[in-house]
Amino acid sequence: MNILERIIETKRAEVAAARAARPFADIYAEARAVERPARSFSGSIARTPGGIIAEFKRRSPSKGDINCRASLEEVVAGYAAAGAAAISVLTDRNYFGGSLDDLRAARPLADIPLLRKDFLIDEYQICEARTAGADAILLIAANLTVEQTARLAAFAKGLGLEVLLELNGEHELGHVCPDVDVVGINNRDLTTFVTDTAVSVRMAGLLPAGKLLISESGISDPSTVRELARHGYRGFLMGENFMKHGDPAGALRGFLARVIEN
Repeated sequence: MNILERIIETKRAEVAAARAARPFADIYAEARAVERPARSFSGSIARTPGGIIAEFKRRSPSKGDINCRASLEEVVAGYAAAGAAAISVLTDRNYFGGSLDDLRAARPLADIPLLRKDFLIDEYQICEARTAGADAILLIAANLTVEQTARLAAFAKGLGLEVLLELNGEHELGHVCPDVDVVGINNRDLTTFVTDTAVSVRMAGLLPAGKLLISESGISDPSTVRELARHGYRGFLMGENFMKHGDPAGALRGFLARVIEN
C-alpha cells in the first residue's frame, strides 16, 4: 500500500466516524444556512500580482515536521498582509498535523479566499469546509473516479464553493468537468512523493482552454514562477518554501518582490 492509499483508507474511517457522530442531514442543513458569500478563489488568483496561494502546513509525510511551532494566527494574517492571492489551510490531522479548527481560526484573520486542502472523498467533508469558512475545496483526481469528481464538484458548487481539481498526469485529464474552476498540476507524485516541476511544463499544452491553471509543489525560486507563467500558469501553490522559515509571511513578501520586480 502506497502513501496515498494509506491516507485514503484513513479518510474513509474519518468520514464514517463523522457521519456516525452527526447525521449528514444536519451538517448539510448547516452548510446551506451559511450566509457569508464565498470569495472567488479563481478571481483572486487572476487579479493578484504573483498569484501565490500561500499554504499553512505544519508537516508532511515526505518531509516530516516543517514548522510545528508556527502560530496560525501570525502566519495567516501575515500571508494576507504580504500579498497572497489566497491561503491554503491543511486540515488533515494524521499526516499533515492540521484540523478543521485551523480553518475556522483562519477565517476571521484574512479577507482573501481560503482553500480547504485535504483528501476529500465525500460530500460530508465539503459541508464541513463550508461551515468552517472555506471559499474553495481541493479535489484530487488520483483518489477519485471521473464520476466521483463530477459529483463532488457539482455538490461543492451547489454550496457556493469554488473547486480546484488537482492532476498529476495525462491519464487524469478526463476528470476535468464544467464545475471545476481551477485546474492545478501537482508536481509531486502522491504515490511516491517524488517532486519535479517539469510535470507542469509537460502538462501545460494538454490542459483545457478556459480553465485557470495553477502549479503546485516544489516551487522555491522566482525564476520557476516566471517560467511556468510563460506556459500559461496564473497561480502557484507554495507551502514548504515559506513554512520552513521562522517568518513565513516575511519569506512570502520577499519571494513576491523578486517575482514581480522581474
